[in-house]
Amino acid sequence: MADRTPGSSHSTPLPGAGAFRPRIDRFTLGPFETNCYVVSPEGGTACWIVDASFEPAPLIEHVRESRMRPEALILTHAHVDHMAGVREVLGAFPGTPVMIHEAEAGWLNDPLLNLSAMMGMPVTAPLATRLLRDGDTVTLGGEPWNVLHTPGHSPGGITLHHGPSQTAIVGDSLFAGSIGRTDFPGSDHATLVRSIKTRLYTLPESTRIWPGHGPDSTIGRERLSNPFVRA
Repeated sequence: MADRTPGSSHSTPLPGAGAFRPRIDRFTLGPFETNCYVVSPEGGTACWIVDASFEPAPLIEHVRESRMRPEALILTHAHVDHMAGVREVLGAFPGTPVMIHEAEAGWLNDPLLNLSAMMGMPVTAPLATRLLRDGDTVTLGGEPWNVLHTPGHSPGGITLHHGPSQTAIVGDSLFAGSIGRTDFPGSDHATLVRSIKTRLYTLPESTRIWPGHGPDSTIGRERLSNPFVRA
C-alpha cells in the first residue's frame, strides 16, 4: 500500500522474443492507488488480469473495449488492496480462473488475513481455482512465465517473470526506490530482503519491474540505488 496517482492507465508494448511481445497496461485503482495490470501478447486477444483492487471498472472496460479474453486473474498476493475487486472482475468475466500462491490459499475469504477487517471494511472473494508454487509456469500466448515465490511483504507474495522479454511483475516486493511494508501480520523484513537479494536482484539488470504501487523501474537501477536493499 502506498500513495500514488489514482485511476491512471499506462500502456507499453515490450520487446520480446520471436512473435511474443508482451503488452503491459497499468491501471492505478482504489484508495491505496494500487497498480493492477492487463498483460497480453501484442496483437493477441488472450490476456491476464494481474491483481484486482477496489473500483476496477476502468480495467474491466479496457478489457471489454479491446475485445480481449481473460485467461486468468493472477494475484501477486492477497492483501485487500490487491483483491478487493475480484468479485467484480469475475462478475464481468465469469469462469475466469483465479490463481494465488498456496501460502495464501485461505486469505481471500478471511478479512483478518487479507487486512480488510483491520481497516473496518471486511472484504471477501471466492477462493482461488489454482494454487501456485515457486517454480511453476503459467502460459500466455503460448509463452511460459515463471512463478517466483518472493515472500516477506506477505507469506505468499509472487513475481511473474518472463525471461525472454526481461519482464517481471513484482507485486509489493520491490518498488522504485522502496520496498514493501513489513509491519503487517504475516510480514517479515528479513524474509523480504532475502527474496529481493536472491530472487529479484539475480535477474538480469535490464529486467523491467512492474510493481504494485508507483512507477516501473529496472533491476539494475534498484540494485544500484534502492536505499532499502542494496545488492
